[in-house]
Amino acid sequence: MNAAPADQIRLLDLQDLDVRLAQLAHKRASLPEHAEIESLTKDLTQLRDLLVAATTEESDCAREQTKAEQDVDQVRQRAARDQKRLDSGAVSSPKDLENLQKEIASLAKRQGDLEDVVLEVMERRESAQERVAELTERVGSVQSKIDDATGRRDAATSEFDSEAANITKERALVAGSIPADLLALYDKVRAKQGGVGAAKLHQRRCEGCRLELDITEVNDIKAASPDKVVRCENCSRILVRTSESGL
Repeated sequence: MNAAPADQIRLLDLQDLDVRLAQLAHKRASLPEHAEIESLTKDLTQLRDLLVAATTEESDCAREQTKAEQDVDQVRQRAARDQKRLDSGAVSSPKDLENLQKEIASLAKRQGDLEDVVLEVMERRESAQERVAELTERVGSVQSKIDDATGRRDAATSEFDSEAANITKERALVAGSIPADLLALYDKVRAKQGGVGAAKLHQRRCEGCRLELDITEVNDIKAASPDKVVRCENCSRILVRTSESGL
């Protein structure tokens, strides 16, 4: 391929812009806020799972407490009815009186046992409520940290994106001034060689792979027409000759 020396030199300008874009992309992706947000989000997910579990437990305890209190109330009402019958004198048979008294005593014990259950459930519910309150506060705290880190990340990425947009516009202008076939070759090589498609030949050294050319390659480049597009035998990048090439 042949291309005017000025067009080949413009490849170096294009390469510099592409390097700057790659550096900006790397900085953008490497912002510490990304890892911070990821870590905090994992913590938030775990806390929310724990909060759901605690809320469910509190809800279950509430239903259990309501059921236990209803059982106590039913026993209390039945005992009250039996006591009323006993006090009214309507039961005259000694055996019936004995049975009624035994039932009242049994209901009293049953009521005591059920009240103990109510107390135990109330304690568990109170513990669950405290856990819900604690986890709710922790969720809010972590969410605030995420919001803060997100704000810092967005501010930083906005700056990078703005700078990248300006460089992209400049790149389009430079790329538009380079012949299509030369530009296509540059882009093809750049895609294969880690983002570097063209490199300066400086003091007989390829600035792309940092290797010095052997004497045969140097002589071939010396003998080549200034319009000839030469490539590095080591890395295949386009070698751009300048006054500093040492030829």
